[in-house]
Amino acid sequence: TLARFMTGEDAQRAITPDGAYKAIKHYAGSIGIDAQGIGAHALRATAATNALQHGADLAKVQEMLGHANVSTTRLYDRRGSLPKDSAVFRVRY
Repeated sequence: TLARFMTGEDAQRAITPDGAYKAIKHYAGSIGIDAQGIGAHALRATAATNALQHGADLAKVQEMLGHANVSTTRLYDRRGSLPKDSAVFRVRY
């Protein structure tokens, strides 16, 4: 069962990519979402983007992700490219 991922001796070890995928698929399925295509990397990217959008320090997010170069972490920084800030939204038709 999925509970074994969170309890007992398994709780002392890092979850594997396969374990993360199975957990995501299980929880997504339980609320009616098709989890195909959603994996650990998508969650990692979402967490990084969300942290930056909510004011997290870029260096802290870099550390969290384990990036050697901050330019890699900047790829997740979408704060300056929100759709509502786009010039397209300022054009009057």
